[in-house]
Amino acid sequence: MDRVSNLPDEIRCHILSFLPTKQAALTSALSKSWRNLWKLVPNLDIDDSEFLHPEVGKGERDEIRQSFVDFVDGVLTLQGDSPIDKFSLKCITRVHPSCVNRWIRNVLQRGVSDLTLFTDFSSDDSEEEGYNLPEDMFSSRKLVQLKIRSENCVDWLWRRGVGSASLLPMLKTLDIDSDLIFCGKVELLLRSFPVLEELRLANTEWTDLDESISSAILRKLSLSINLSEDEEFGNPKSISFDTPSLLYLNYADLVAEDYPLVNMGKLFEARINLMLATEDQVKRVRAPNHDLLEGDIVLKFGNAVKLMNGIKNVQKLSLTADTLEVLSLCCESMPVFKNLKMLGIESEEGRGWQAMPVLLRNCPHLETLIIEGLLHYETDKCGDACDCISREDKGHSLTSCPVKMIEIQGFRGTVKEMTMIKHFLVYFPCLKEMKIYVAENGPTDLRFPQVSDLIEQLMEEYNKSSSCNVELLVSDILSEKWTAEGRIL
Repeated sequence: MDRVSNLPDEIRCHILSFLPTKQAALTSALSKSWRNLWKLVPNLDIDDSEFLHPEVGKGERDEIRQSFVDFVDGVLTLQGDSPIDKFSLKCITRVHPSCVNRWIRNVLQRGVSDLTLFTDFSSDDSEEEGYNLPEDMFSSRKLVQLKIRSENCVDWLWRRGVGSASLLPMLKTLDIDSDLIFCGKVELLLRSFPVLEELRLANTEWTDLDESISSAILRKLSLSINLSEDEEFGNPKSISFDTPSLLYLNYADLVAEDYPLVNMGKLFEARINLMLATEDQVKRVRAPNHDLLEGDIVLKFGNAVKLMNGIKNVQKLSLTADTLEVLSLCCESMPVFKNLKMLGIESEEGRGWQAMPVLLRNCPHLETLIIEGLLHYETDKCGDACDCISREDKGHSLTSCPVKMIEIQGFRGTVKEMTMIKHFLVYFPCLKEMKIYVAENGPTDLRFPQVSDLIEQLMEEYNKSSSCNVELLVSDILSEKWTAEGRIL
């Protein structure tokens, strides 16, 4: 501790800035030179669980909650009007909203640029229905990053009338994660933050079935639509993306009837989750087109190819199992992903692989294939990407794919999975490495000694008969026989 104590105050303050505020405050007891140093730290990280311990019920006691309020008030009072860069507040144990807003106003007045809030207020905590951030929030000319986690419905943006005026003129990052977000039209939301570069909205709800996301400077977008299990949702009519500077996209939504504009020429990485509204839609997607009635909405889902055309320059792409089902409607018009180096696929037993053959054929420079779960719904359109159905052109799409490394996640140790792994080893001509990760959660046959012995034997045979290096990576809690690194070779 003597060496640290001899460091300049600026360096010690920097060290303290990495500690939770409560821990930083405790250093005042070390010596006289540390007594007031923590008050000068420009970063505050306050978590009420360190005081209230909700897991043991202390958060229900008024005096304990008041001690937390007194601590935060004391910290802010001791710091006076000293500048503050970053303020992180987690407050989920029934502290009154007026206290929280008082603290937020304090740091806003001191020029905070990075603000993270994690709040949870019941209806009894506020005199009004819902919770509103203080008005000072929207007049800050210093705030650059704003992250909000809330167990409540976030609707204050919508009620404030986004799009009608410029808000937070310096804000570059807006990240909101809530049970439900009402923000109005996203296009209007983007207009309200003139220099916004990163936007994340988790569990938002469209106010219109025709939406357009438009921004010339947005670089990162993560957008997921709220789909409550107890409600019925209709597919959007149209979704457009006019985001020419976008580099990263994470998009989860019901598949739309049309994607009239997709302007993402600079996109580097994308994760797409296009969902079908009902299981009936899934069945109709798998049916031959001539079996669908004219005007069936499912026929319009083939317009998803417009979205794929708009993102065809990506180098990293991840697709969910639902997206694979949707893309089976546009296999004949699938674009070539000439820059794609990494393709990730999520697989589920209730969703098919109809689009996998064309995806593999249309990735001429693919190097890495990541598959989360090998088991999928077998259809006559699986093609030759798997070994589910015997066919004359077996392995054709794989032999034209230059992938060098395959990573398989969620391996259960079933016979069907081992058959598919062998299929990959035989038909991928450039494959050099395969990593197989055992499922950490859920059922796995590897817990049975006779199965694990058989898998080990097969892995050894694969390594002898193939030029590909095959590794089985497992958790050491499954069996004492696994090595510390969790490998069988």
